[in-house]
Amino acid sequence: MRLYRATLMHTPENAFTAQDALHALDDGGLLVGEEGTILACGPFAEVRAAHPRAEVVDLRGGVLLPGFVDTHVHYPQVRVIGGLGMHLLEWLDRNALPEEARMADRAHARAVAHEFLSALAANGTTTALVFGSHYASAMEEFFSWAQDTGLRIVAGQVVSDRLLRPELHTTPERAYAEGRTLIERWHGVGRLLYAVTPRFSLSASEAMLDACGTLTREFPTVRFTSHINESPREIGTVRDLFPAARDYLDTYERAGLVTRRGVLAHNVHPSDRELGVMAEHRCSVAHCPCSNSALGSGLFPLRRHLRAGVHVSLGTDVGGGTGFSMLKEGLQAYFMQQLLGEVGEPLSPAHLLYLATRAGAEALGLEETTGDFSVGKAFDAVYLRPPQDSTLDTVLRHSDGPGRTLAALFTLGTQSDVDRVWVGGDEVYARSAAPEVGVRA
Repeated sequence: MRLYRATLMHTPENAFTAQDALHALDDGGLLVGEEGTILACGPFAEVRAAHPRAEVVDLRGGVLLPGFVDTHVHYPQVRVIGGLGMHLLEWLDRNALPEEARMADRAHARAVAHEFLSALAANGTTTALVFGSHYASAMEEFFSWAQDTGLRIVAGQVVSDRLLRPELHTTPERAYAEGRTLIERWHGVGRLLYAVTPRFSLSASEAMLDACGTLTREFPTVRFTSHINESPREIGTVRDLFPAARDYLDTYERAGLVTRRGVLAHNVHPSDRELGVMAEHRCSVAHCPCSNSALGSGLFPLRRHLRAGVHVSLGTDVGGGTGFSMLKEGLQAYFMQQLLGEVGEPLSPAHLLYLATRAGAEALGLEETTGDFSVGKAFDAVYLRPPQDSTLDTVLRHSDGPGRTLAALFTLGTQSDVDRVWVGGDEVYARSAAPEVGVRA
């Protein structure tokens, strides 16, 4: 057993419904068993007294948080981050889709998979819902790399049959067959899960969405993800393509895709009916504030979602977003709600931590496995330790409490402050030399 000694913080409850959701220990102890499961969490002195023979890993000098959970991020787009000055559909045509077409080359797909997964780990993301490639061969490369990294990855082949570059199109029959093969090969293997992934209704016909619905019914433990209500122009196009549908959500609803295992990205411009149906079926929304800002999609109506009972988590939306840092997404979510004024939802540091960790685990149905430091969960964690004499280091040394510390991490934290990352007790990233294991304290 290993006993991790650190300043630690987590939100084992929903920060939007629990008054004291933030649990913080200035000198905390996390006891982790050989299988990577948390056996005890409490003040270091108490945990140490109860387990005097445990090896101590001394992480004082930084802050230990649960591993971040990114619920919307695109595997093929890591190389096109930073395409500014464009709205959604123009950005897709000029930036994203040409790059996604290159994924037909298996060697290219393999290299991008390595870059993408390395970036997740280096930013402290331990679990991610990943929009995959349109090519089954690229997904084989991706899942193979993902299994080697040890990260918790939920991903699937993206399918479309219209309005994209022709080389990205497939047929409903082929989408079903390739999806079934990938599910049978990778779903539930190690820390991998599969997500049925039509790109969005703009590029997926009714027949394609029906094929996706068939997969989710035949394999009821797979997840579903897609886009919804990201920009007004996109919404108008979907309305024209589905004249019989009541709204954007109805295009998925008619195919049986709106369920507890669904996560729909963006939802910047929802109708009240859509929010009500999503709440009824417990379908989650991945809020992607950096992407929504960079592409000019709009200000996310978080308060409307919460009042309707719709569960919300965070996503980076690389590469429409501006990077892999969930700290930056939390800060941008805060800014967005501030800009909304009276109709915005004021966010505290506890809200930001919840959105970046446990809320994502809940969206993916993994709340019994990860998302906080409760006993019985996997030790998925990120250790943030800023470089000495950096601005963040200065602010943390003068912090007057956990709320201020957490606010500083979201305000100033970057990839360079991520020192170590664990998934299920396994170290998956280390910036610097690891602290010596086995020191008696």
